[in-house]
Amino acid sequence: MTVSITDVARATGVSASTVSRALRGQPGVSDEVRAQITTVAARLGYTASRSASSLASGRTFTIGVVVPYVGRWFFGTVLDAAERVFSAAGYDVLLYNLGSTETRKRFFTKMPVRKRVDAVLSLLIPDEEESFALRSLGVPLATTVGGPRPGFTVVGIDDHAGTESAVRHLVNLGHRRIGMISGSSGLQHWTTPVERRRAYLDVLADAGIEHDPALEADGDYTVEGGERAMTELLAVSRPPTAVFAQSDEMAMGALRALRRHRLKVPDDVSVVGFDDHELADVIGLTTVAQPVAGQGAEAARLLLRQLDEPEAEPPRHVQMPIRLVLRETTAPPYPRGPQ
Repeated sequence: MTVSITDVARATGVSASTVSRALRGQPGVSDEVRAQITTVAARLGYTASRSASSLASGRTFTIGVVVPYVGRWFFGTVLDAAERVFSAAGYDVLLYNLGSTETRKRFFTKMPVRKRVDAVLSLLIPDEEESFALRSLGVPLATTVGGPRPGFTVVGIDDHAGTESAVRHLVNLGHRRIGMISGSSGLQHWTTPVERRRAYLDVLADAGIEHDPALEADGDYTVEGGERAMTELLAVSRPPTAVFAQSDEMAMGALRALRRHRLKVPDDVSVVGFDDHELADVIGLTTVAQPVAGQGAEAARLLLRQLDEPEAEPPRHVQMPIRLVLRETTAPPYPRGPQ
């Protein structure tokens, strides 16, 4: 026999509405009662009727997620954390991977999510026309990239402050030839590389270090790109003694290039990354730690809260904490004459 919500209510001694609120994560139910209801529902094998819930609430119980590169670590980590929150609340995820110009244009022209989702989590930065298209859906919108944006709840970090802490760390160690491996904003309109470059230049200026354009290289936010960029930096007439990579993946590529050139880290070159990738601790990488999964989970929770409390004013910008993590890839420059 199919177990109903009434059966769960009868077994726990509460009302069916209390069972419904508890299983959907809504407020008004104590943690003790919620735990009891969850345990009983699992023991009885209760599964909520999606069709009945949809008819009663007018919802699809589906969240649209738009990503530029689903295969890259940052976006995959955000997506995984967000999906866990959505799933626990009884929602499915409808994923759109818009990594090419064609797929992105087709998505925003046809808007296939219309009337199919209750909210949208966008992991790309839309331009004005694309933002208008998303707002026209009339559903809650959230993102984990870029700064404040009208109509969106933005969960992110202070890219400028994070980069500043990394580059200033290298300056304080005594480095004067500090290179940077960055990623182009390109089609995706990312503000991250722009903000991190601005912070890099600000720290150099504050330290009285003249900026050398030859010490910047594009690493495309990939390991391969980081290796290629580091190779370029090593080829300049006066190579850097330290390098800030705008992502840990590019930093990993830089380490591979340095190893291939038989240079020691940090004796010959210091390297700092950004993200605190799951492998950063394994390789001893000094980096700026940001809560990547935490941003995805928080954005998901805020979207669900907007669905459950439509009259409440949603937060427009939530800033997550960051910190510099010192490991084994940075040290003072080895004495070797004028730098």
